[in-house]
Amino acid sequence: MSALESIVVPDHEHVFLGEGHDRNARRTWSVVALCSVVMVVEIAGGLHFGSLALIADGLHMSTHAAAMVIAATAYGYARSHARDPRFSFGTGKIGDLAGFSSAIILAMIALFIGCEAVARLLHPVRIDFDQAIAIAFLGLGVNVVSAWLLSGADHGHHHGHGHGHGHAGHSHGDDARVVDTPAGRLRLCIHEDGVPPRFQVRHLQEPGGARPLRAGDLRLTTLRDGGVQQRFALRDAGDCWESVDEIPEPHAFDLRVEFVAAGGPFSTTLRYEEEAAAHGHADHHRDHNMRAAFVHVAADAAVSMLAIAGLAAGKYFGLVFMDPVMGLVGALVIANWSFGLVRDTGAILLDMNPDRSLSHAISALLESQGDRVDDLHLWRLGPGHLGAIVSVRSLDADRDSAHYQRLLTRFADLSHVTVQVTRAAPR
Repeated sequence: MSALESIVVPDHEHVFLGEGHDRNARRTWSVVALCSVVMVVEIAGGLHFGSLALIADGLHMSTHAAAMVIAATAYGYARSHARDPRFSFGTGKIGDLAGFSSAIILAMIALFIGCEAVARLLHPVRIDFDQAIAIAFLGLGVNVVSAWLLSGADHGHHHGHGHGHGHAGHSHGDDARVVDTPAGRLRLCIHEDGVPPRFQVRHLQEPGGARPLRAGDLRLTTLRDGGVQQRFALRDAGDCWESVDEIPEPHAFDLRVEFVAAGGPFSTTLRYEEEAAAHGHADHHRDHNMRAAFVHVAADAAVSMLAIAGLAAGKYFGLVFMDPVMGLVGALVIANWSFGLVRDTGAILLDMNPDRSLSHAISALLESQGDRVDDLHLWRLGPGHLGAIVSVRSLDADRDSAHYQRLLTRFADLSHVTVQVTRAAPR
């Protein structure tokens, strides 16, 4: 027998756009304008001077401009419909949909270039090296300017608050875990800011009438793969307690926190990740629409440089076959970038978990009070915005959904949280 508490979800807007959304949109339109001007000049010049190569490059520039229009239009649509109630979780994913579409276009371009390169290897054609090299340099110049225009955009901007560990030389203080113990609420983190990494514990809240907590009342033990354990003694560091021993690398382990003073016993286990957490955090802040636009520019620039190298080899060394070979190399590079975009944006569109280490941290936090997380769903709503649905089984009648909502506010990337609390009926 169990009782299900009704879910309280606060009334709020569902605007889950990236922090640099409007700035990225303006920069993308700037690239559209540049490509359009160059396209018109090249096609007009080709018609006037009878240059088929110049016309072909102008038409190629039109596909480049079209890809930028997709990105810019996605920014505009997402902004104008950000408060449209038909979008249950806002329009933050429209940029990912545009990125996915651009990735498909990139794949088609790679396939076309690859097929054309193979055909020219089998059946060489006459090349006007001087004109082709000039056009390749023109294309490279346009792409360099485009890259400069997009370079100030937020490809993967994040807000500086993390849920996992970085590497040496970075502070782990933002990966704080809060644990409620019989002696009150504790804040535990790994401190590493130009000093060797150590655990730090701060007492945030004491229960009424409780004696002051001492460092000896706590016991911290790391458990690593293979069953290796290490116990850390604490010392008074002024505003906190700090572990006497340094934390050895890697910072990926289970941390058992035990309260051994009167009012206990109490024990909970927290999971610490390293590279997976840092990777996930960067990924779910990435603007894939801007990433796709930048990849188009980078792909064009790479093809232009490879074309210049192949054409120069043909002009100066008689290695005519190097032109299609460089084209084939360019096709493989573009295909690889396209695959990465399809993989990352497809995962978001299918609501795959964007940060498994964050899921673990959420579960560890909620279960640190003795509750049990029955179900947890985490997905991306937009750049830097995550949604979560959590089902918690609790024996404490005083812990309602609002209590767990407050606990989860420390994870700043959680922009939309729904909590379901299931209680065991009294025996």
